[in-house]
Amino acid sequence: MTRPKWIKLLIALSVLGIAFLGTAAAQKSTPRPQDRLTMGEENVKQLISLMPTDASGNVSKETYMKFMEAEFRRLDKSNQGHLNARVLTQTQLSASRFVGK
Repeated sequence: MTRPKWIKLLIALSVLGIAFLGTAAAQKSTPRPQDRLTMGEENVKQLISLMPTDASGNVSKETYMKFMEAEFRRLDKSNQGHLNARVLTQTQLSASRFVGK
């Protein structure tokens, strides 16, 4: 291969490598706020399946809010009026390690 062809090949491979690294970096970025809502959608659907429905199978906003308030009170064991997300998720992660063993 001649020298100009090697240079063109090297440039093409460099461009492909940079494009690949850019794509990989974009995939590892932190989710934007609207993405977080999308990420939690399946969990919300599972919660809704636990809520009481009307005759048509609908969950009203009032029912949804009452359920979530009761769940908040249940998780707020110390009655402080706030939940520590880090502690709650850490407890869930450490408990899930032992499931199935």
